Amino acid sequence: MAAAGARPVPPRLRSRGKQGRRRSFPHGGAGAEARRPAAAGAPAQRSAEAASWRWGEPPARGRARQGERERCCTSCAFRRAGAPWRPWRRGGRPWRCRWRGWPRRRGSSSCGTSIPGTLPFDVFVRRAAEVKHKEYFLSEDEKYYLRSVGEDARKDIADIRKQFPVLAEDIHIPEYFEKEQFFSSIFRISSAGLQLWTHYDVMDNFLIQVTGKKRVVLYSPRDAPYLYLSGTKSEVLDVDNPDLQKYPLFVKAKRYECVLEAGDVLFIPALWFHSVISEEFGVAVNVFWKHLPAESYDKSDAYGNKDPMAASRALQILDRALKTLEELPEEYRDFYARRMVLRIQEKAYRNDCG
Repeated sequence: MAAAGARPVPPRLRSRGKQGRRRSFPHGGAGAEARRPAAAGAPAQRSAEAASWRWGEPPARGRARQGERERCCTSCAFRRAGAPWRPWRRGGRPWRCRWRGWPRRRGSSSCGTSIPGTLPFDVFVRRAAEVKHKEYFLSEDEKYYLRSVGEDARKDIADIRKQFPVLAEDIHIPEYFEKEQFFSSIFRISSAGLQLWTHYDVMDNFLIQVTGKKRVVLYSPRDAPYLYLSGTKSEVLDVDNPDLQKYPLFVKAKRYECVLEAGDVLFIPALWFHSVISEEFGVAVNVFWKHLPAESYDKSDAYGNKDPMAASRALQILDRALKTLEELPEEYRDFYARRMVLRIQEKAYRNDCG
């Protein structure tokens, strides 16, 4: 990547022709090559939108005429999502989707069971596209979700070109980073009405909507104090109808929202919180890349959601410091905790945080 701050930002990517007219390029045409970042050390060639973007601001919106959008897949490949997809062979065996049920809990007692099972891929796609099921595991309106993983889900990184090579041929990944920066490409299928919890990722990524419609709600990293974090996730599960008695500060978080349709691409900067709601049955691909130096990341991270190594060490040091404060009387603990907060604000907060 050319330089810090030169990351691509428009959620809907487009290219301009010679006469200034916007045009689309589905499979890595001249438009894609023209927008590729300069080599490391070279001056960054950025659009006015990209140059004006600052960390902590919402990604810029496209200004194309209504109905225009870049197509990152062939127009017909996913027109009928289930039609061309049949179980294909991997290592001599038909590929099957594994389904797992998790215990449902009430209080501290478990009142459900785990029901492992598998489905042929075409059956899984058909069920995911249905609203009501004639055949089901638990209920006729159950939701289905697929998130691709590597061969060893604990260690290997997901790559659609390896796990789904036939389908990968129909996806054009925008060329906004160098090949060695690539981290993962995650294939996703989701039923209508399915929602993923609000979370952040430590790498930049593109969300490519292949078919169907998704609504994406985003929050700036600066709003972290209002999101009730537990690790990388927010405890506020329903962002449309939050429990303000339990999470009163959530109203202070500024919300950005967009709707992705087939062919749209959203750039989600690292550390931006996002919740994804599937308004229709949909197929999507996430592409993550390392915009920081490779040594910044945890080498054991197969999912792209572990904090950078330096951040992880800093948080561990903070935990030890807070434990040390517990040795003091309450009024001293309060005083020195406030001094620590002031030190952090002075040394670590950005000047443009307002």
